Amino acid sequence: MITHPKAEELTQAVSRWIDGVRPSLDTRNAFLARVAVNILGVIVREQNLGPAAEAAARARFAELLGHEGDYADLNRELCARLRAGELDAETPGLLAALKANVLDQIAIDQPNYRHEGLAGGAP
Repeated sequence: MITHPKAEELTQAVSRWIDGVRPSLDTRNAFLARVAVNILGVIVREQNLGPAAEAAARARFAELLGHEGDYADLNRELCARLRAGELDAETPGLLAALKANVLDQIAIDQPNYRHEGLAGGAP
């Protein structure tokens, strides 16, 4: 197994290289390079934060649904029960669980977004 460089180190190196050549690019390609750098950042954050976010979501879903399961199955069931009207905004803990899941995903996808529910964030 390869121990170095790690995936995070590789993505950061590519990101730094893209940022280094970006000033010499025309406007369109400079924009696309910036998009690529942002995508690489999402990949790194997904690797670092994703497993804990999914585990936390799984635990929240299991508590809401009253049984254990894997994330995909619990998510599917939760969606089905919401569509069927079995769960709604009045269901204890539902909105808090969904908000926590969204904030965890925002931390991965848009870390510069600040929300009162995020640590250090302001509305």
